[in-house]
Amino acid sequence: MIQFLDLKKINEPYETAFQEKLKSVLASGWYILGKEVKEFETNFAQYCGAQFCIGVGNGLDALALIFKGYIQLGKLQKGDEVIVPANTYIASILAILQADLVPVLVEPKLETYNINTSLIEDKITPKTKAILVVHLYGQLAEMDVINKIANQNNLIVVEDAAQSAGAISNQKSAIKNQQSGVAYSFYPTKNLGALGDGGAVVTNDIALAKTIRSLRNYGSEIKYENDFVGVNSRLDELQAAFLNLKLPNLNADNEKRRAIARRYLFEIKNDKIILPFWDLSNNHVFHLFIIRTKNRGDLQNYLAENNIETVIHYPIPPHQQKALQSLNNLSFPVTEKIHKEVLSLPISPVMTMDEVSNVISILNKY
Repeated sequence: MIQFLDLKKINEPYETAFQEKLKSVLASGWYILGKEVKEFETNFAQYCGAQFCIGVGNGLDALALIFKGYIQLGKLQKGDEVIVPANTYIASILAILQADLVPVLVEPKLETYNINTSLIEDKITPKTKAILVVHLYGQLAEMDVINKIANQNNLIVVEDAAQSAGAISNQKSAIKNQQSGVAYSFYPTKNLGALGDGGAVVTNDIALAKTIRSLRNYGSEIKYENDFVGVNSRLDELQAAFLNLKLPNLNADNEKRRAIARRYLFEIKNDKIILPFWDLSNNHVFHLFIIRTKNRGDLQNYLAENNIETVIHYPIPPHQQKALQSLNNLSFPVTEKIHKEVLSLPISPVMTMDEVSNVISILNKY
């Protein structure tokens, strides 16, 4: 069986180092917001080419805290509209709602699955105050175009980089300007994955960084003094220690993913399968390798019969989820088409080239 993602195999090389870190953290007697978190925040900020990193409990909290931070700073107000891709994981929408803001959904481009920048300006109203960009599946959205639109309309840009750690465009990471807040997730399946939940906000905005650092810890900067109505969302000391061990290998791991993606793109030859668009640059880290097909159920069953595990990311678009009933009456044909047709193939830094060859051969015989 070719597993979709073998987390045990991914983490196996770190087992001894993990054990040593566990002993070190245990012996320190300091388990919340200690030196491991500070060290990871420094390392990850440097990796992203940013000034500040604030470790938080998970990727959803990272996004929500950016919006709540801007509200505390007076740059957003409850009820403001936020433009967001219709084709995304529900967490992007939930973060907007948790901050009492209003999501305004925009269709994606069918080629890249990211937000269609030519449709953004049509959705801007006097209530629009921000754009939430999602770098879906690991591929950076068209940030130059988005930032230009944002600057022309005085909009804040927030980036959901949960799936795109390490992606760069024009030698720059997801951070593109001083006002940007970028949210990351370190859920175990991510390209940089912890052994539990974890997330971070990365920014060059000193005021935003200071506010989020307080908000994540009950709204407190000085112990027992609470400036804001905050939350408890802190990157765990032990998970930070594990992430510190894995971060130095992130670029190499992403390059292994790209090598597999290149083979899939050039060697899968089946007119029943639509391959993703990629310009072969480092703007994609292939958190997921997405194909599309008209008969997804049939193809997925065929692959399973041939011992190849696949996953659907995602079967139901956010605007059709029961949890988001206020959006259920909306129609997004491109998004709905994507969600009916996408299938994720196995891709990971521990996948062997023999396994890749097997996947390609089986797909070409379909």
